[in-house]
Amino acid sequence: MLEIASPPPLAAGRLRLLEPVGSSHARLLEQLLDGTYKKPFIEDCGPLRYLHFHLDNVQSVMRLDEPDALCLAYTRKMMAFLLFNSEPRRILQLGLGGGSLAKYCYRFLPDAAITVLEIDPDVLALREEFRVPLDDQRFRIVQGNGVEYIAGRGARDDVILVDACDRDGLSPTLSAPDLYANLRRRLTLSGVLVVNICGDEPEVESHLARIRGVFGQRLITLPAKEDGNLIVLGFRMEPRVWDGAELDVHARELQERFGLAFPRYVRQMQYELRGL
Repeated sequence: MLEIASPPPLAAGRLRLLEPVGSSHARLLEQLLDGTYKKPFIEDCGPLRYLHFHLDNVQSVMRLDEPDALCLAYTRKMMAFLLFNSEPRRILQLGLGGGSLAKYCYRFLPDAAITVLEIDPDVLALREEFRVPLDDQRFRIVQGNGVEYIAGRGARDDVILVDACDRDGLSPTLSAPDLYANLRRRLTLSGVLVVNICGDEPEVESHLARIRGVFGQRLITLPAKEDGNLIVLGFRMEPRVWDGAELDVHARELQERFGLAFPRYVRQMQYELRGL
């Protein structure tokens, strides 16, 4: 891996690229600055390690002294599925990125079996740099197309996390016609789908409309304005506790257990199709 000084607009730090030692720094910096560099790369800046797909976009963040922490607001809010299923046994994730969600689930949900699909071999090549656990009996990372994976036969999952963004926003694979129907089919009866939607407003609205078309009234949106993302939760069946005082109590209990602001997430949830 090649290390070079971070150019503007990044803060002073070091970049680490999937290039052989001895590669031309000038040529690589030119590609980084004009946006033609195609591989993901790392930026180390003080206590933080960033995953970039291009200079003006942060894909993932890790604290070097606390690698399992969820640094970005949208990743914390994706964990809102715990409000409705706090003891999942099977978790499927589409898109690895810097591994923030996978690491957090592996550490804090020890009874869950976790499978992660990642299509980009260059992202997988940075796995150790972001301290993603090795595969074991309950954790595995598979290189492959997540959309094709969920279209096939397989055991149903209690939680499916979709966090598949590339250098241009949402991965084009998420435009597959039957994607959300297949995701719903892969859920257990009490299962929760969690989708991170990023991109411009028309793209966000398009994906949200497609999710609505499959999940109907069993849908919650949770804005992550800090990161410019929208988190969508879809349910195979309406949860036993959907809102109200009982959910507030549960949120406070989860906050004590996981250290995440679940009571605030409950207040920010929008039950768009129920008029609540």
